Parts: sequence; structure tokens; C-alpha cells
Amino acid sequence: MVLLTFVDLDPELAALRALGGFFVLRTGLPPRGPLPTLAQAYAPPPPQASPGVYRDPLTFRVRKVARGLRAPESRVAASIAHQGLAARIWSVALGCAVLYGQLPDLGPRVLHWDPDAAAPDDLWLSEVRPGPSDPLESSLDAVVREGHLIPLTTALASRQRVSERLLWGNAGSALAATVRMVERWASAGGRPDAAERAGALAAGLFARPGLSGTLDPATGRRRSCCLYYRLPGGGLCGDCCFDHPPNRK
Repeated sequence: MVLLTFVDLDPELAALRALGGFFVLRTGLPPRGPLPTLAQAYAPPPPQASPGVYRDPLTFRVRKVARGLRAPESRVAASIAHQGLAARIWSVALGCAVLYGQLPDLGPRVLHWDPDAAAPDDLWLSEVRPGPSDPLESSLDAVVREGHLIPLTTALASRQRVSERLLWGNAGSALAATVRMVERWASAGGRPDAAERAGALAAGLFARPGLSGTLDPATGRRRSCCLYYRLPGGGLCGDCCFDHPPNRK
């Protein structure tokens, strides 16, 4: 029997630092000033607003990724931007579930996003307060899949020429990668309880709508492609559904 070890929520979510920078969630006031919430990012952009990051954060991020990676199509940049944000949300949420045994309030109305920044300065939580009191798997499903992934997928699919099936594949791939990172940390630090908890939570989440069927259970490989191979110099990801890069058209 593995003894589960948890710590209490703290105002800086300091325990997440042990897992690495990708898991860190900044708290307090961002040095650049107020940032849009993820709820604002998921919502349709207002018809009259200042241009740039505050008007349409998702489109801003996609264009930034497209420039940085020289993406030949906007859907490629949209897919990679989506996977990066989904991975960050999974990392923060699963990290809290594993180390704290509970989730703080990580809803899209209280989680702020800087689409011009890289991890861990992209996500900010102004105040750490308790989140859902449901069992952890149900809480993760409500907070991440329902609260973030569904509106994020809908928003990106409506703005860019990218399929929702591909985006859900990104979400599944990001969850699996997050679990692997937790497992490596747990193995190095002698925390089998953390690895067991992460794997069990992910197994339940992969049975939920949207995530179900995104990965082959026997191989862990995706059943859709993130389009990374279409970037200049891009190849196949480790969990790609393809054995060889398809011919570009």
C-alpha cells in the first residue's frame, strides 16, 4: 500500500516548484500590470476594443507562434499554441492534485493569461483560494476539461481552420506528457505515491468525453496529428499517429 503525502495550500503554491518551471503558477499581481483572464480569451472578441493582446488574446498568441516558428499555415500555429496552453493548464491542475491533494480555484474567470509570455510567466492567479471539494478526478474534469478545454477548443476552432478532433488530441497528448513528467520527478525523488496518484487520475480522465479515444491505450500514440511536421524542419512527435511524415501539399 502506498502512503499518500500531501501539503496544505499556500499563498504561492510553492510546492509546484519542485516539479519544474512548467508546473509553476505565479500568484499575486503581474509586474506588467493586469492581464486578461482565460474567460476573456475564450469569449468572442468584442467588436470595438483596443488592438493587440487585450482585444483577442487567442489570435494574438497564434500569430506570435506563427512568427516564431515560421508556420506555413495559421492552423499549424493554432494547434501548437493550443497544445502549449492545454499543457500548462494540465500541469498546474494535476500538479496541485498530486502534491496538495486538492485544487485551488483555477476557473477561467480567475486564472489570468499573458499570451505574449512563456512559462511560467504566462499564467497568473491573483489569489489562492480553495477550489472544488468534489473527489479529485471529478474536480479535475470540471476545472480543466469542462472549464478550460471545452471553451478553448470551441474558441480556436471558430477562429482558425483547425479541427476539434485534432485539438482534443492535443489535450490528450498534453495530459499524458504531464503524467510522464510527474512520474519522472516521483521516481527521482522517491515519491511512488505521486506517480500512482497521477496515473490513476489520468486514467479516469481519459474516459471522459473529448479525451476518450484520443490516444491508443496499447501504445500511447495519438490518433490525430498536431501538424508539427508541417513546420520548417519539423518532424514527428514521440506520440505521433504517423510512422513517417506525410507528403506536404
